[in-house]
Amino acid sequence: MQRWRAAMLAGAGASTAIAVLGWLDLGWQWTLLMAPFGASCVLLFSLPDSPLARPQNVLGGHLLSAILGLLVQLLPLPMELKLALGVGLAVALMQGLGVIHPPAGANPLVVLLTAQSWPFLWQTVLPGALLLILMARGASWMKQRPLRTP
Repeated sequence: MQRWRAAMLAGAGASTAIAVLGWLDLGWQWTLLMAPFGASCVLLFSLPDSPLARPQNVLGGHLLSAILGLLVQLLPLPMELKLALGVGLAVALMQGLGVIHPPAGANPLVVLLTAQSWPFLWQTVLPGALLLILMARGASWMKQRPLRTP
């Protein structure tokens, strides 16, 4: 029963986080949602104690890999090579810098396949990752508080 309680709380946290990002999309006229954020929710809400869910990994991994996608986009290479190079460099640099966040490995694909430009970094990646981190921290804090019954 405890496993199902944890699973339901993780699902509720992930649903809430994605709903908030979607709701803010409408208010800010920015796109705060991208597919890798769904995968980030798995780590942040189901495995919050994982090293892969540390705030520096979530934020650093997403920013670094999106930047690499934007830089690789500038190279005069066929798209297939850009996609491969973007993901490969993202994996290597996340590991080398100690900010591995597996969902962020998809960011170069998102950037390249949707032809994003530099504002994507500060209009989607940065605020989206920060909000996910804050919501996951809030959910973790709420789980640690004792339930009070009247």
